[in-house]
Amino acid sequence: MLTFPQIDPVAIDLGFIKIHWYGIMYLVGFFFAWYLGRYRIRKGYFNVSLNRFEDLLFWCILGVVLGGRLGYVVFYNLSYYLWNPLKIFAFWDGGMAFHGGLIGVTTAMLYFAYREKKHFFEVTDFVSPLVPLGLAFGRIGNFINGELWGRVTDVPWAMIFPGSDDQPRHPSQLYQMMGEGFLLFLIVWIYSSKPRRLGKVTGLFVLGYGIFRFLAEFAREPDSQLGYLALGLSMGQWLSVPMIVLGFVIFVMPMKRRTQDNSNINLPKT
Repeated sequence: MLTFPQIDPVAIDLGFIKIHWYGIMYLVGFFFAWYLGRYRIRKGYFNVSLNRFEDLLFWCILGVVLGGRLGYVVFYNLSYYLWNPLKIFAFWDGGMAFHGGLIGVTTAMLYFAYREKKHFFEVTDFVSPLVPLGLAFGRIGNFINGELWGRVTDVPWAMIFPGSDDQPRHPSQLYQMMGEGFLLFLIVWIYSSKPRRLGKVTGLFVLGYGIFRFLAEFAREPDSQLGYLALGLSMGQWLSVPMIVLGFVIFVMPMKRRTQDNSNINLPKT
């Protein structure tokens, strides 16, 4: 059994304000999205100015933060937050739902595509490779917070998390960091490095995340207020099922470009 590293969730305490590792991990994720996005634009993968990209990133960040938080409130603990509405704004305590963040980011990308007169999947194909690293760092934040731990196990790398029942558990946050984070990043980044039909990169990302999240949930302890749902699956698994179906449909659906710009991303293969 491994020892859980007792990392103080507060990285910097200035007295009048506390900076949490959880928030820092989100900033690191946003930085990588900004850096990789600028790299892809300079390489010609998306025909948009750097200033317009930063506008897109700003709206996506709002979508992640607001959608992720509201998604957690609605999907995972609605009754608690109805009685404690001010806790909705306590982001530093953790509690962000990817599926809610996905809805928020999708809304931001729809708005950007409409404003810039681009096909929606042009935008999503560009954004999809930028997302997994942010997910990886978010899971590191969960691990430092000692939250969202795994199920009881006897594997050699099990840990006893603070605030748990003192039983050794899977470090499921690290599983998710590797699966839906670093591994998904490599898959989507490499796949998107060559011209693909419109929507293929988006479909691969949605499908890949859904599969990795569904599998990781077998090692993750379901939220105590929800427990196991129908068929013995967790809320995270049930929310991942439509992603798997939708991602597969998008990936296999033949689509062509509608725009006439000169960017070299998503050009149909002949």
